[in-house]
Amino acid sequence: MKQQNNGVFSATVIWVASIMSHIKPEEELDIFNESINDFWNRFRNTTFNEHYSQVMGLRDTYKDSVEALTEKLSTKIKEEERMIETCLEFRNKIHIQNKLIQEKQDNLAKLIDSIQDKKCEVEKLTKTIQDLKESLSKKKEIIAAANKANKEKLKMLQKSYNLYKDHLGLEIRKINDEKLQFIFRNIDPKDHEKPFTFSLRINEERDYEISDSAPHLECLEEFQEKVRKTNNFSAFLANVRKAFIALVCNEL
Repeated sequence: MKQQNNGVFSATVIWVASIMSHIKPEEELDIFNESINDFWNRFRNTTFNEHYSQVMGLRDTYKDSVEALTEKLSTKIKEEERMIETCLEFRNKIHIQNKLIQEKQDNLAKLIDSIQDKKCEVEKLTKTIQDLKESLSKKKEIIAAANKANKEKLKMLQKSYNLYKDHLGLEIRKINDEKLQFIFRNIDPKDHEKPFTFSLRINEERDYEISDSAPHLECLEEFQEKVRKTNNFSAFLANVRKAFIALVCNEL
């Protein structure tokens, strides 16, 4: 471009010189000025047009670049927006999953606590059952011992009964499931068949309990305490018979 402008300038100078060789000096300056102005105008127009074309080309290139960049940025922004939405959705899913996991952990903790409570209950129940078994075993031992003692007492009563029945006319009747009635005869010399009675049972403490004497004996409670201590039932029966005899003698 610079070379082209130099060529125009050289041609103009030659043209001006050829004209100036045929005119007067005072006109030369005017002609030269006109030539310079004309050259400047043509030079300016030529340069401006060239620069304008370059500028327009650059503008179009810039515009195309800006449009391409804008489209690219727009696409990038949309992609980033979609990525952000995806990230938000993923974060929400993670939040929901974490919440579900926390709920499951809480439920699991409650289940573990419940199992521990059940385990403690089972242990307590097992201990209670074991205690009951031991208590039942002890009660069985006590009952067995009581039954053994009762059998021994029954044997002694039967022995005493046989003795007194044969020699003293003693009769024993079972009046219910708990009591035995003892009937003495041959006590009143006026009426050998007149009955003298009392009732006996074995209470919850496995002791003798005497009641319902007829006629009434004031000393019967004392005899009861003595037979509980000595367990000598034969002596007890003898004492009761003696008390009935003494009572009859006092009435004579």
